[in-house]
Amino acid sequence: MPVSRDFLDHLVELLEPVGAVEPRRMFGGAGLFHTNLMFALVVNDVVYLKVDDENRSDFEARGREPFSYGTKKGERSIPGLYEIPEELLDDGEAFCDWARRSIEAAWRADAKKPPSKRKKRS
Repeated sequence: MPVSRDFLDHLVELLEPVGAVEPRRMFGGAGLFHTNLMFALVVNDVVYLKVDDENRSDFEARGREPFSYGTKKGERSIPGLYEIPEELLDDGEAFCDWARRSIEAAWRADAKKPPSKRKKRS
């Protein structure tokens, strides 16, 4: 099931304190972008935030798992995106805090790329 427009609108509204967040449809779901960097993936109305060594433990401490999907060869996991704790959607301030840390993870990941591969920040 694709991500619903109402759910995307709700997420963008919750994330207003973070700054401009742009949803972009992709792969039957949507990416959430801040300064032209994707920091979240939304699939089937489930939110997965960008993680790295700085914030992964927050997700693991809550028993969250990385995004995964089925392929012809079995399950494939994306270790850079973890499902958020559901209660964050009921606490806009906490959700924004987690999103900010994921935006920072996206910045760090982009900074590791060669200059020619880095995203132009808007």
